[in-house]
Amino acid sequence: MNNLWKKIKVGNMELPHRLAMAPMTRGRALYDGSPSDLSVEYYKQRASMGLLISEGTQPSEDGQGYLNTPGIYNENHIKGWKKITQRVHDEGGYFFIQLMHVGRMSHPDNTPHHRQAVAPSAIAPGVEMFTAEGMKEIPVPRELSTEDIKNVVKEHREAAAAAIKAGADGVEIHGANGYLIHQFIGENSNQRKDEYGGTIESHARFAIEVTKAIVEEIGPEKTGFRISPNVPLGGIDEGKQGPDVYRYLVKELDKLNLAYLHVLHGGNEELLSDIRSIWSNTLLVNRGGRPLEDISVDIDNDLADIAPIGTWTIANPDFVARLKNGAQLNEPDRNTFYTGGEKGYIDYPFLKS
Repeated sequence: MNNLWKKIKVGNMELPHRLAMAPMTRGRALYDGSPSDLSVEYYKQRASMGLLISEGTQPSEDGQGYLNTPGIYNENHIKGWKKITQRVHDEGGYFFIQLMHVGRMSHPDNTPHHRQAVAPSAIAPGVEMFTAEGMKEIPVPRELSTEDIKNVVKEHREAAAAAIKAGADGVEIHGANGYLIHQFIGENSNQRKDEYGGTIESHARFAIEVTKAIVEEIGPEKTGFRISPNVPLGGIDEGKQGPDVYRYLVKELDKLNLAYLHVLHGGNEELLSDIRSIWSNTLLVNRGGRPLEDISVDIDNDLADIAPIGTWTIANPDFVARLKNGAQLNEPDRNTFYTGGEKGYIDYPFLKS
């Protein structure tokens, strides 16, 4: 794993190694979307990961889908995130806030305004969502008009500015995992007949417009983008043209000189190789479920520059130290991943010095 410990420059950041903390929903925000004081401790504990990418954070009221997820669109949110970024910086880490508009992956019971969710097309995902009253079928969303789309782009721009005001080193645009941007990419979730649907270029248009707006607002060196090709979360089917949509999208994003591209790998090795050849800057590749001994394989084979770590960092706030020392890892408690207080959040033990 020697290559894991080589320093790397990403945007404005000088990272001490090739690991990063992957974004993971934890469901500990306050009802108004402000990060809780528990979250300050949670992220501070994991600052040794170098680059920390936050849990998905809604850029607007309509962007929320799950219970107790954080926002970044008002002053209370900014104050909450500022506590987190300051503590992470004090510990020597860097912090990107992931902007996650869930689109149709929402339920009115989970949001303060209880409105119908929005999406590229009025097509339900065909899956259930957890609510305070248990699992419920996600209802049909409202189709965004072209004017609505402009407003959503504006919301992303404003949220990115708010993230920087909160002290974040940048933002990651969530274009993956079945959420709004991914819904525009998907063939079965986007059946529009206007400039946002149909052709390869049209399926990528919304993602590019959001990214350009954010780059214009905060700069390319403070902007990352996440994709998940061939990952069918949220009922998404990308169709036969899906790989070519990604090739086109990555080519267009590459022109913007972003800090990084983050790939949640869905198994298409040919496409990953193509993305690596198209993308000029730092590439993060996240392979869920890989064995511990394989963490550096993509870096060793020049398929990636950084290996983001998810579940292991939930249970091991000192994951870097444990990996370096060959120490045993704590086992994660999956019952506390998305709900609760301190338990399973900030109470995992560190290595004894």
